[in-house]
Amino acid sequence: MESYIALLRKEPDSDYGVSFPDFPGCITAGSTLEEARLMAKEALEAHIAFMAEDGDPIPEPGTLDALLTPEDVRDAIPFLVDVAMPDEPAERVNVTFRRSILGAIDRAAESRGESRSEFLARAGMERARRSNRLVEGTRVHATRSDSVRREQHPAHATKKKIKGKAA
Repeated sequence: MESYIALLRKEPDSDYGVSFPDFPGCITAGSTLEEARLMAKEALEAHIAFMAEDGDPIPEPGTLDALLTPEDVRDAIPFLVDVAMPDEPAERVNVTFRRSILGAIDRAAESRGESRSEFLARAGMERARRSNRLVEGTRVHATRSDSVRREQHPAHATKKKIKGKAA
């Protein structure tokens, strides 16, 4: 799954328009913000699928700094659109949840019109992005802040004390 930048604009007496700096010519619109967001995902997925069918290279997601100038975003709101890449095979995984958590996931997925897998994939991508695990389209396996947090976790602090006593 990749996340591409979309630009949302609203002109007087028009729908909300969405364009994609990585994909010139791919545009869509919606009469509400939510409709524009949903249409953006649909339009980008279709655009990428057509590019793949035609054998055209699909660009890596650009960064805001690399793609946009202040003039580009003066009248636009940038947001990210997550799309599954056509050549990226799905991988089946086995996970375990408490029944109550699984029920909450299923209800949330259904309310968004998504499958359980789509919901979990989107939620995982959002969390990964927030924790800076995706940097300019490259997966980072670990960060210094992660190791610091692990050391400060009570379970790890106990292990550290035990090691300290033994030393």
